[in-house]
Parts: sequence; structure tokens; C-alpha cells
Amino acid sequence: MRRRIVVTGLGLCTPVGSGPGDFWPNLLAGRSGIGPITRFAAGALPVRIGGEVKGLDLPAFPEAEPGDDRKVRLGLAAARLALGDAGLAEANLEPGLLSVGVCLEFFSLERVAPVAGAADMIQALARQWQAGAGGPPLQIPLDFLTQQLGKHYRFRRGWSTNCSACAAGAQAVGEAFQRLREGEAELALAGAADSTLNPLGLGGFSLLRILAQENDRPQAACRPFDATRQGTVLSEGAAFLVLETEARARQRGARIYAEITGYATSLDAYRVSDPEPSGRGAVRCMSQALADAGLAPEAIDSINAHGTGTPKNDLTETQAIKQVFGEHARRIPVYAIKSMTGHMIAASGAVEAAAACLSLYTGRIPPTINLQHPDPLCDLDYVAGQAREFAGRTVLSNSFGFGGQNASLVFQRLADEPLDGLANGPGGTAWAGTGSRPLLSSE
Repeated sequence: MRRRIVVTGLGLCTPVGSGPGDFWPNLLAGRSGIGPITRFAAGALPVRIGGEVKGLDLPAFPEAEPGDDRKVRLGLAAARLALGDAGLAEANLEPGLLSVGVCLEFFSLERVAPVAGAADMIQALARQWQAGAGGPPLQIPLDFLTQQLGKHYRFRRGWSTNCSACAAGAQAVGEAFQRLREGEAELALAGAADSTLNPLGLGGFSLLRILAQENDRPQAACRPFDATRQGTVLSEGAAFLVLETEARARQRGARIYAEITGYATSLDAYRVSDPEPSGRGAVRCMSQALADAGLAPEAIDSINAHGTGTPKNDLTETQAIKQVFGEHARRIPVYAIKSMTGHMIAASGAVEAAAACLSLYTGRIPPTINLQHPDPLCDLDYVAGQAREFAGRTVLSNSFGFGGQNASLVFQRLADEPLDGLANGPGGTAWAGTGSRPLLSSE
């Protein structure tokens, strides 16, 4: 018998806020977190804007050595926030699972960038290697964040690292959900972290010609589904979700944001950077996620779109939604939070999963900002401009990554959970989590 799995904790570090109590009000207000790059000198690059995480005290765990690896530090912070939000900061997590999504990066780009930018790169590289044990290594294990979290919190039911570009965060959550549902454990911490805001990351994506180069108006640069869209905007961030069996959550009186009821993943195997034009892989992924949840297409009340703001992706996703949902597609509000957060690559799917949960829990849908000139080929209801009241019970959250790596998650609101429950946590206490504040549904 499949067990019911619910979300009881959310930890976020994003350009629009850290912790759900900061993140969600800013998202509903349509505030963009995109601006000029300040973390390094980007003047020589064609793209000089991005979504930076600011004002966050990134933790250093006693046994961890993340050094200057930005994505690892963001991941540690988001995981800590999630466990605190779930009321599990001091709990014994040994019976739990750990599922982490990362991007393909064999080197610490913060450490490689000075070498790549040196006048004599060979000499700089030689000096780096000669430093040996006394200097920072250029290479880091792909599962470094997983190792640090697994050791610190002593997860004993298994650690997993998922490397699948922009789908990684959603896949990490989905794989943990499936394992809990099948009885492998009662609890899981699942999410992802990424940061491409360094000279090599930003420079590399610029060469792919998928980034908006509107450096003079950063907050308007990412325009999903707009006829004038030019590309996406890179950003950084992390999100972790605490998943539990419903029975365990009820037993300990946990706040329940939403239930996960469906998950699917697929692979286009088309091109490294382009989606398959007909949306075949995305159609398969969404259809299988609905089947996994036991829902007909007409049962979906909203869609959290991948919505990157690139000409090809937005059109392909729109076409795929129409194929899956038919005429019902025009009645579904579809929203794209990357218009405010930018594209966090591996972390995006986890952040958007958290947004889907908050949408159900608060009865609000965030807007897609900067959508002022609708593309006639992207003709769905994209919640342009302003947040919207939402009485629906289901959200489909899409993550469609490079190389056609696709993941879809289905979330549902439990019948007995109040829409204005964000003001109170377990036992009526204020919202937990560092940097968070209570949020009422009227905000």
C-alpha cells in the first residue's frame, strides 16, 4: 500500500528572500531579485546582471569545509532553514533519507576563475597544483554538499546525489517522495543548490546565447511568455523540503504545507541546450505525473511553469501544456517565478516546488511579471502582473532542463488544512526558521 507523503518544512535562499516568510511576500508582490552583478567584476562580460542572494549569513558547519564554494554554502543554509521550519532542528534524523540535486560541475568555479583569468594560465595552474595540500583544490567531489549534509545530520537510510541540470531540484524531491511512499523511510530532506554567478559560469552561458543582455534594465530582463523576450537571467539559490509520511507528521503535530501525490521524469535526448521542438518529452513527463497522482488533466487547478524567458523554451512548454490539457489548458492559471528569481539552474526545481506548496497553503498565486506584450503563440493565462487569489487544490510544477531532462511534480492541498495557516506553526507558534516572519493570507 502506498503511503501518503506531505511537505512539513521549507528552507529557501533566493534572490527574492530567504526563508518562506521573506520569500513568499516578495514573490506575491512581484518584486524582482535581479540586478547588476556585485560579487565580482563583470564589466568585461556581455551579460552583467543576475539574481544574487544577499543579506544571508551562510553557515559553516563544524565538520564541513565549503570554503568559498558558493553553492555548497547556500545549500547548507537552506537545509538548516528547512529543518528549523519543520520543527526538526534538534531532532534525531538518523532514520531519514537525504536527496540532493546538483549541476554538472567538477571544479570549484570560484577557485578556477582566477586561474583562467591569469595572464599566464599555465603558470597559474602550475602554482595552484604545487600548493598541494597547503592550497585549495581546484576539483571538488560532485556530491560534496550531500556528504556535508549527510555527515552533519547523520542520515542513515541513504544519501543520493542527482545531477540533471535544470531538472535536478525537482528530481531530488521526486525521488525522495517515491522512496518514502514505498516504505524506505518515514522522513526525507530533499532539495538542491546552485550558483553560476562567477566569471566562468556567466561567461559560459553567455556563449550559449540564451541569456538576456539588457544590462541597463535588469529587473525587466527576464520576460517569460512575452513577445519581446530575449533570454533568461542567471541567478543563484537553494531550497530544501522536509518530506514526511502523513502518519508521522500528524503524530507529531507538524504543520503540513501540501501533499505530494505525483512525480514523473523523462528525457528528450534531443540536443544539449534545446528542448525537443514538439514538446514530446515534456508531454510524456506531465502525463505520467498526472497518472502517478491518479488525476485526470481536468483536475489540475494551476501550473508552476518552467518559464525561463527564452524564445524556444516558453513556446515548447506552452505547446506541451496544450497537448496534455486540451481545452482545459486555457482555464488553468500558469505562472513563472523565474521572472522574479532568475534561473537558479539546478536549484530552480526545488525553489519552484516550495512555491507550489506555498501557493496551496496560502490560497494565492504569484504573478508572472514583465509580461506586457503577449506572444500570440503563447496564449495561455500566465497570471500577468499581479498575484491572484487561488481556491484550487492542485498544482503541477514543471522543470525542463538542458538536454531534455524533464521532471514534473503534483502537489495537493489537504482538505483539513486552512488557507490562512501560515501565521501559525505547530501548536499555534509563529513561523519557524531564521529570518522568517509570520505571513497572513491577506498580505
